[in-house]
Amino acid sequence: MSMIRKKLPMPSFFLFLLLSCSAFSENNNIVKTLPLTAPNGKAIAAFAEGCFWCSEHIFESVYGVEEAISGYAGGITENPTYETVNTETTEHAETVYVIYDPTKISYKELCRVFFTSHDPTTKDRQGPDSGSSYRSILFYITENEKLEAESVLKETSQSKRFKSPIVTEIKKLNAFYQAEGYHQDFIRKNPNQSYVVNVSIPRYELFRNTYKGKLKD
Repeated sequence: MSMIRKKLPMPSFFLFLLLSCSAFSENNNIVKTLPLTAPNGKAIAAFAEGCFWCSEHIFESVYGVEEAISGYAGGITENPTYETVNTETTEHAETVYVIYDPTKISYKELCRVFFTSHDPTTKDRQGPDSGSSYRSILFYITENEKLEAESVLKETSQSKRFKSPIVTEIKKLNAFYQAEGYHQDFIRKNPNQSYVVNVSIPRYELFRNTYKGKLKD
């Protein structure tokens, strides 16, 4: 189990152990850098919106998404690990790297998936997870993607869907580090884990009931 770095009142401690994305850790896996250029005929994008176990599961349910990979981005530390990101000193956030078919879904629509699948108004927090590694970041690679990200953020703000102001960062993706192997497909591999049952699956179901775009069968 990893070091607990959130500052929670003592009565919340045991609940936190059960319901925190950071309450599970192994040290025998390697983090690696993924390319920021997509395979032929594909495109890539990256989104930080809280626990990457949840985000990966959500994005992989969207039509046109071929794969979502859990990892770290947005920080200053090279080759971060789960343990170092949990110290909140690397400036990295838990992030998903999305490989998609641009003939089936656009980057702009993926930005809408992003805003539908988490609460972008809670600074450095998502559900039971708190700290800068759980902050909301909409990453872009090209200048056109930046404009599209800004457009969807404005669209979402004007929709009045959220009562509080959106605190999402729009940030250029300079590097993406794939997380340790045990994080990949975590929900599929660990369907009975307490965080998955109490946080990930309810979040996933809420997304499926809210999102107006096309999902996989």
